[in-house]
Amino acid sequence: MTRRTVRIAMNGVTGRMGYRQHLVRSILAIREQGGLDLGGGDVLWPEPVLVGRREHALREIAERHGITEVSTDLDAVLADESIDIYFDAQVTSARVGALKKAIAAGKHLYTEKPTATDLAGALELARLAQDKGIKHGVVQDKIFLPGLLKLKRLIDGGFFGQILSVRGEFGYWVFEGDWQEAQRPSWNYRSEDGGGITVDMFPHWEYVLHELFGRVTSVSAQVATHVPQRWDEQGKPYAATADDAAYGTFQLEGGAIAQINSSWTVRVNRDELVEFQVDGTHGSAVAGLRNCRAQHRSATPKPVWNPDLPVTESFRDQWQEVPDNADFDNGFKAQWELFLRHVVLDEPYHWDLMAGARGVQLAELGLRSSAEGRRLEVPELSL
Repeated sequence: MTRRTVRIAMNGVTGRMGYRQHLVRSILAIREQGGLDLGGGDVLWPEPVLVGRREHALREIAERHGITEVSTDLDAVLADESIDIYFDAQVTSARVGALKKAIAAGKHLYTEKPTATDLAGALELARLAQDKGIKHGVVQDKIFLPGLLKLKRLIDGGFFGQILSVRGEFGYWVFEGDWQEAQRPSWNYRSEDGGGITVDMFPHWEYVLHELFGRVTSVSAQVATHVPQRWDEQGKPYAATADDAAYGTFQLEGGAIAQINSSWTVRVNRDELVEFQVDGTHGSAVAGLRNCRAQHRSATPKPVWNPDLPVTESFRDQWQEVPDNADFDNGFKAQWELFLRHVVLDEPYHWDLMAGARGVQLAELGLRSSAEGRRLEVPELSL
């Protein structure tokens, strides 16, 4: 067996997502399983180098997990010729500058989204990476999760017939921070710091819709700041200048229509924090992050509207669980493994910086649609 080491500079692992999903549940999980099997007796061994601004936090994480290298000097890390990949999970406002440095240093890139604060910046990153000839990937975790993998299985099997519509509900109540501590960082609610649910979630909806149902061709959105004042990590009140809810309607290539509500000001009355209902001529399905239920037209009941009589049937019980039929790994880890194979073996991979730019474009157009009160076309992007 031959072990091939890939050194990965990981910037932003002191944050919740960077630490839990990317470091612990992905890179360290790959190491715990003995590395990534490349076939032919070769095993890929990821070696993380933790990068950030808070040295004490980095060292605490490193000691907890037996990691040997940390640094607060990004330039020095990128100048190290032994570093193969740069990963970024910082706040969006700090991301573009770091990604440009990594591209200039010739490092392969893997990054969280949004890739930039505006479309021009996202396209510039894609151009720079293309000109440099490096490999690049953008995290698009939702399509690797069990519920949506089951939904894709139904689509690929022709279960729906002609898909007519998609309805999505995402969100939960994020506490204001006064009488209960907020479960999201305060910068999320300040537009000047890159916050807002539209720039956070519309990039997710772009790739989910694009991958499963077709390219988004137009968008109509209404955004809102329902809670105008929140309290930060020090318990101090601040003005919430970013949107905390976004209501979007998306026309898809092929004719289907998607409606997705995204909100940090909604209390959950559904089985999972995000759910998508897909309706087609031959069947329907409701998918969350882990589960998926379906109802074929042959098993569809015939309800009759009568407000004078109580409901005598449980509509939820009339749906059938879609079986796992496979062992589903962590979605973030699954995409990391594909990207690592892309870097080392040059296997196909299309979730790149242009895919990231499409997400930024949709968020930008969604905000503009809301501000102008009209539906906007979503042009195809090219470099």
